[in-house]
Amino acid sequence: MLPGRSYTPEEIIGTLRRRWLAVAVPAVLVALGTPIVTSLLPDVYSARAVILVVPQRVPENYVRSTVTTRLEDRLQTISQQILSRTRLEKIIADFDLYAEERKTALTEDILERMRRDIDIRIDNGRGRRDDGASFSVSYDAPTALLAMKVTERLGSLFIEENLRDREILAEGTNQFLESQLEEARRRLVTHEEKLEEYRRRYAGELPTQQQGNLQAIQHAQVQLQNLAEAAARDRDRRLVIQREIADVASQTIVQASARRGRDGEGDESDGGPIATPAEQLEAARRTMTSLQARLTAEHPDVVRQARRVRELEAAVEREAARAPLGDGTPARALTPAEAVQRNRAAELRAEADSLQRELERKAAEELRLRRLIELHQRRVDASPTREAELVALTRDYDTLQNLYTSLLSKNEEAKISANLERRQIGEQFRLLDAARLPERPASPNRPLLNVLGALVGIGLGLGIGILLEYRDNSIRNEDDVLRVLGLPVVAVVPTMWTAREKRRLRRRRLALLSGTAVVMLVAGSALVWRLLQQP
Repeated sequence: MLPGRSYTPEEIIGTLRRRWLAVAVPAVLVALGTPIVTSLLPDVYSARAVILVVPQRVPENYVRSTVTTRLEDRLQTISQQILSRTRLEKIIADFDLYAEERKTALTEDILERMRRDIDIRIDNGRGRRDDGASFSVSYDAPTALLAMKVTERLGSLFIEENLRDREILAEGTNQFLESQLEEARRRLVTHEEKLEEYRRRYAGELPTQQQGNLQAIQHAQVQLQNLAEAAARDRDRRLVIQREIADVASQTIVQASARRGRDGEGDESDGGPIATPAEQLEAARRTMTSLQARLTAEHPDVVRQARRVRELEAAVEREAARAPLGDGTPARALTPAEAVQRNRAAELRAEADSLQRELERKAAEELRLRRLIELHQRRVDASPTREAELVALTRDYDTLQNLYTSLLSKNEEAKISANLERRQIGEQFRLLDAARLPERPASPNRPLLNVLGALVGIGLGLGIGILLEYRDNSIRNEDDVLRVLGLPVVAVVPTMWTAREKRRLRRRRLALLSGTAVVMLVAGSALVWRLLQQP
């Protein structure tokens, strides 16, 4: 290419005229060779089956399925199972696929080839469990019948695998929830036993029993107050009775002394009558009663006086035993006044003894009430501690109970869902469009390839022409002389061809045209033969 040369439309047309043969030959050869090549390509038939995703027939408001994965995810899982080595080897063996390739190629290469020939596509592009969602399965095979049969097998495998997978997922969910429910039940029972043991151990100290303890304390305090008032009245009554007993005893002694004085039975000692053992016993008993009214039973004076009473009682019994029987001495008869006094004294002593026993009973009752008040007070004092401990136990129990209730509800739903899948009334895959026998090959697209081949041939020819023009440094006109040499043109001498050069040029063109014609003839014949060989 001459430096500084610029191409005008006229020069471009002139270049095409000079290089038409370099452009036409590659274009014609490629355009004619492309149909031959495409005719030699093997036909590939594709059959497609459309599978519809049918929602469950029971409304989800009543029964909610446990299989909630998206269609896209489930298709990926099912595809991995169907495209596994075991499944594909069985399909290859059943339909005798890739017979020639199996003689030389590795098994893994054949399996990979079949995976490429299988196409799984979600038609609606949503990937959700929507009404009307569907997907398609297609397979490319060298024959139409084989493509249809393999596609039918793949579609049935998808439908069967979906049913099996959904049932397995539902059963797995059900079994998992049952195990979790059993674990929650065991923990709940254990916690209930712990809570029951705590309530038994601290019965009476629980927060719910605090009001009862306070009422028991109040009731016991009222009883204690009433008991104290009754005991005070009994003690006052006993003092009165003891005074009356002392008065009666004094009167009895005076009367007895006066009677002995009249009968001359008494000796004077220190200017007065000597009291008998019975009289001394009576006086000691009165003193004992007076001491008991003021002192406790453990007081030394009370103990000493009790010992004195026992000694006098023994003396009276000995005196009665020594008295002669049947000696003819008449027993001294009591006067009516003495009999009345003695009966009165006996009644008063009996009443005093009754009051003493009642006071002892009330003292024991007072001790019991005080211990009862102390018991309930300890329970009231321990109630805040028990309340804090019980709150922790109850909180854990409520958590476990809520967990158990939730798992129980979910387990029942899972059982219903599993039954739904077993009866095959849940979401299913249904064959919407069965695989049909392809009427024409899906590939190769020969018309398109032929057009592309022609375009490639033209482009190749233009490229060769441009390359030849770029490498050509010939000066062809006056402008080239002026542009390259910068000298004026005096005259232009045209090219002078000798007869020999003209013959050589004609032979060369004839050979090129003949070769092109032969190539076109061979290409056309091959194309016709290929078309005739097609079924």
